[in-house]
Amino acid sequence: MSGHRRSAVSRTRILVRRVHLWLGLSLGLLFAVLGLTGSALVFYTGIDAALHPVVEAKPGDVPPGLASPAWDRALATGRARWRHPGDKWTLEVTGEGGPIPARYYPASGHGHHTDRMMVWFSPDGTRIVRAEPWGGYLMSWLYQLHMALLAGDLGGQVVGWSGVAMLVLLVSGIAAWWPRGSWRKALAFKRDAAPIRRLRDLHKLSGLWSMALLFVLVATGVLLALPAVTQALLAPATIPAPKSAGGGDHQIAIVEALYTAHRALPDGRIVFIDIPGAGDAPIRVRLQVPGDPHRRFPGSYVFIDQFSGLVLAVHDVRRAGTGTAVASWIRTLHDGTVGGVATRILAVLIGFVPTILLTTGILHWLRRRKAARTV
Repeated sequence: MSGHRRSAVSRTRILVRRVHLWLGLSLGLLFAVLGLTGSALVFYTGIDAALHPVVEAKPGDVPPGLASPAWDRALATGRARWRHPGDKWTLEVTGEGGPIPARYYPASGHGHHTDRMMVWFSPDGTRIVRAEPWGGYLMSWLYQLHMALLAGDLGGQVVGWSGVAMLVLLVSGIAAWWPRGSWRKALAFKRDAAPIRRLRDLHKLSGLWSMALLFVLVATGVLLALPAVTQALLAPATIPAPKSAGGGDHQIAIVEALYTAHRALPDGRIVFIDIPGAGDAPIRVRLQVPGDPHRRFPGSYVFIDQFSGLVLAVHDVRRAGTGTAVASWIRTLHDGTVGGVATRILAVLIGFVPTILLTTGILHWLRRRKAARTV
């Protein structure tokens, strides 16, 4: 290599290291917070149930079947508590025993989480055993912190675009480390070296061994936080938005809607049912069909006229194109559910890595500054 080319390479490496340093110093704390909150949220429903035993399933509890009157009882109990005719409800079909989880959306709310009340009904649907506003208890507060820094849509944009910068941070770290000589030495941890070298090795190895998984978690987080970017990159099929026919004055029973949805997608597993209030919105049933990777938030829907009970539209992810199929993997890769309990535990552990990188990186930088001042 000529002297001129060697000098250009050296200048490039110095620039990359500076980019990595300043991105790390400016984004490191946010990266650590998102990592730690993400770790806590991997098992957030289980942790929340442990913190609030009233919603835990008891041994021997049997989940209500699709024909159980408990669903309509629960809706009636909820509407008796919150009486506004325009309010919307979502009931979750967990397939497990214990209280029935639900979400209550006042008609005045705007946005997915605005003025949202989390409600748990007794297994027979006759009582409300717990009701708390979204964001008003620990796990939902952590969720809002992780997704939007407690700052709504603006916070979600900050998280998303900061995630793009974090991807640059990860790539610049690899580029700054890339060995020019022995790979064995570049991958070694020198236990007998000076403290500043051990900090550097710990920082380096923590990043290297977690790099692939960190990149996946950050990239999928960006796509979740920036749906417009996901739409532009993947172009998933648009979910239908049909309307119920006008003139009806009596909403069909939930059990009828569940039966209709099951008949429309007989191999689907029903997960949520959205019940609208006054107006022409349809009943929306969300299902997991074979091949859809996410058990709790799948991507197939059946839309049912809330008055006549007729199927208005079906959105089946298996027939929605490649972009939809790819998009269906984003959440399950991000929350670690892709491989069951083992990958969820791995996701918890990876969430601690940004804190390790921040701590070792700052300590190494401070030691270097101190050493430079003493020269």
